[in-house]
Amino acid sequence: MDIHAILPPKGRDLRLDLFRGIANWAIYLDHIPDNVVNWVTTRNYGFSDAADLFVFISGYTASFVYAKMMLERGFIVGATRLTKRVWQLYVAHVILFVIYIAAIGYVAQRYNNPDIISEFNVAGLVDNPIQTLTQGLLLKFKPLNLDVLPLYIVLMGLFPPVLWMMLRKPDLTMLASLALYFAARQFGWNLPAYPYGVWYFNPFTWQLLFVFGAWFALGGALESRSVIRSKVLLYFGIAYLLFSLVMTMAGRFPDIGHMIMPEWLFDAFNPNDKTNLAPYRVLHFVIIAFFVTRFVPKEWKGLEWPVFAPLIKCGQQSLAVFCVGVFLSFVGHFQLMMSSGSFLAQVFVSAAGIGMMTLVAYYISWSKKQDKPLPKSTPAAASAQQAPPSKAAE
Repeated sequence: MDIHAILPPKGRDLRLDLFRGIANWAIYLDHIPDNVVNWVTTRNYGFSDAADLFVFISGYTASFVYAKMMLERGFIVGATRLTKRVWQLYVAHVILFVIYIAAIGYVAQRYNNPDIISEFNVAGLVDNPIQTLTQGLLLKFKPLNLDVLPLYIVLMGLFPPVLWMMLRKPDLTMLASLALYFAARQFGWNLPAYPYGVWYFNPFTWQLLFVFGAWFALGGALESRSVIRSKVLLYFGIAYLLFSLVMTMAGRFPDIGHMIMPEWLFDAFNPNDKTNLAPYRVLHFVIIAFFVTRFVPKEWKGLEWPVFAPLIKCGQQSLAVFCVGVFLSFVGHFQLMMSSGSFLAQVFVSAAGIGMMTLVAYYISWSKKQDKPLPKSTPAAASAQQAPPSKAAE
């Protein structure tokens, strides 16, 4: 079967690192309740949020990294490298899972605060620890805020055959993803959670953003170029983003929302259906992706601005930064609970957490450079080093 996908041009796309860094910072802030600083994140101004961005970029980067490997070295090699990445994600999740629940248990015991165990959904560990831990290793049991990484693991684990098809029939693969999305919403498909319920991020619906990211990277953006640059999309997109802003604000302030709009309209968009990735949420994100592609080209000089350097660095070390951010969000939440929770405390906790995440990113980047062998000396340099000292030096 012929290859019909188009791989992106060579060279690192700093836009991906920048927006992945933004997603990591926003996820950290959004995971701290009663925090005024998280009003800067996108979830307050539209239907989609940092989770949508994270999943989309994950599909985008996975596609062109492993697509090239599949094309050059075959499907088996590409699939095994993807499997290796899945294992790395799983190990990271298990380590985070253990540290997270240990920290929650320690805090609950040390400060005599048993309510925090129920708040973070780890009460099952007290009643049935062995079964609960087993279900955690199977990705069925997830404490509060540990939902994104299991979703990522599942999507990456099932990605090899999807990528194989994407390289050959990208549009057909995208349509199949869309069909699965609507079927899952229609028939209520989801994975079971433990001890009850279903996954907060339904993999059958959230796969749409992951596959859309892959399709967008492997030629979809080029195919959609005329649509992206059309005036129709520009005017419709602006109108839809404004509509999304109004509906989201109505949900944030329901008393006012019920006063200014019909009940049926308010109820159609509130609460925002995140679990099953509502169509209005998908449309909101697609419009943003098209606008970014149109107005923020890969060569944009602003990507070199120093102000964006910490975000880009966090995006380049995304997995470690994400795990640290999830843990720090619990620490920040607890600190606000134990303190006055004042405005200054909220700003301090938010800034301190982002600062720590950034330090982790810079350290890992520096550490990776130290693992690389030093460049070999050139023959001329080696001769100069071995030459006897000159009279002047003596």
